[in-house]
Amino acid sequence: MTESLFLGVDVGTGSVRAGLFTRAGRQVGRGEKAIRVWQEKTDHVEQSSDDIWQAACTSVKQALESAGVSGDAVAGIGFDATCSLVALDAEGKPVTVSASGEDERNVMVWMDHRALGDADEINAGGHAVLEYVGGKISPEMQTPKLRWLQRELPGTWQRTALWFDLPDYLTWRATGSTDRSLCSTVCKWTYLGHERRWDTGYLNAIGLEGLAADPAPIGDVVRVPGERIGELSASAGKELGLPAGIPVATSLIDAHAGALGVLGAAATEAPLTDRLAIIAGTSACHLALSKDKVVAPGVWGPYYEALIPEAWLLEGGISASGAFLDLVLASHPATRGSENAFDLAENAVRQQIEKGETEISLTSSVHLQPNVLGNRSPLAEPALKGGMAGWHLHADEADLARWYLAALQSLAYATRHIIEVLRESGSAVGLVVASGTSATNPRWCQVHADVLGIPVAVPEESDGVLLGSAMLGATAAGEYGSLEEAMTSMARPGHLYEPNPEMAAFHDRKYRVYRRMIDDQRDYDAMMRDA
Repeated sequence: MTESLFLGVDVGTGSVRAGLFTRAGRQVGRGEKAIRVWQEKTDHVEQSSDDIWQAACTSVKQALESAGVSGDAVAGIGFDATCSLVALDAEGKPVTVSASGEDERNVMVWMDHRALGDADEINAGGHAVLEYVGGKISPEMQTPKLRWLQRELPGTWQRTALWFDLPDYLTWRATGSTDRSLCSTVCKWTYLGHERRWDTGYLNAIGLEGLAADPAPIGDVVRVPGERIGELSASAGKELGLPAGIPVATSLIDAHAGALGVLGAAATEAPLTDRLAIIAGTSACHLALSKDKVVAPGVWGPYYEALIPEAWLLEGGISASGAFLDLVLASHPATRGSENAFDLAENAVRQQIEKGETEISLTSSVHLQPNVLGNRSPLAEPALKGGMAGWHLHADEADLARWYLAALQSLAYATRHIIEVLRESGSAVGLVVASGTSATNPRWCQVHADVLGIPVAVPEESDGVLLGSAMLGATAAGEYGSLEEAMTSMARPGHLYEPNPEMAAFHDRKYRVYRRMIDDQRDYDAMMRDA
């Protein structure tokens, strides 16, 4: 008899991935398919929900093939995705969110910042609900985007019958259920999870009176993540290569699935509430749990039951993490014409160290500030820009090593800033558990441990997001009685990076430079406004 497997489907910014896992959390099959992104106007980033679904179907079939099993082996399915906004008409067909008018482009991607002005106007209102998004709403969240669409694309607003967060769109496509997840609605739509209601006063105040009167288009039934939302329909099963009737779980946002997949895996006995999950890909999300309501200025949340039952979730983040590192490497003259800028940078660092250089000697005079897509937290300043200091007339690989190391350090300083605010607000963070593409880089991990002064644990399973989705599927199928049980049963410790105390004083100084650079950037902006 074939062992039951659990399928996780993860929709990232650039691709859809599918993974098959055993009940012990071991990955036995994987597939991946790229998805299209349109970025034809400044701050406008769009995708196609049909394209995303077809990529999901392809990646699931690839995962089955790589595992050498048929669809009958799948006992439960979990979906996660970026927190992007999907528009559908009454027949479930795409409705454009694009100035192009093309209905295919019906997904406003999480990183779309066209609603920045709407976010500013909402924040000026001082609404009580903002307490649960760190005090300021972000243009990456959905109510500013809805407000922009209602005003700027009235035809889209009139035609749209269903507004989905992308994770909820996937469960609807799989089962036909329009029920939503507490994860997406609480974290990105201002649903009050602890009271199980929409704040109609807030919706009325910001001009979304229609949704206040009838919330069905944005969800009138909201479920706990991991709960069985329905069964795979015959039509969806045919597209995915799976039999109908498989239990499908209520979804998670991709980073939150990563937190689910990694928080249970640590080489220490630190309690869950002392651990910070960092899911580091194109962006980086920092997620911490608390049994009590903790309000941290500039950190999203507290979100009640957005990850696991009876727990509050706090979410910090760096809007451009992997994307920032890619930009630094691609911009350096030494990588021009290189097929793999990352490998070139790593080799450059190793060569410099072999010549007797150290991280301190290489980067003492090179400083980067990574807020190239604004500061998500803890400053909540989406208009903030990045910065650099220490630029000089060198363009060789030794110089590339300096900028690469300085870029890694700057991302760790951004995380240190988030952790400081969390601790000041009452959260006890003493261990980082990291996953995502960046966490597969030992240098990224060691730099973070040194900068933060606490251990960084990397689970055995490198793909924590897919594992987290599979945990959803296993819980919905009844394999585990709760998400917490799935977390501790399916996640396994891997490597633990301990901080080097000899680096502490150096990083304390560079961190002060990082904070000063942000203040300087604000001053420059103020000078130009006054000109």
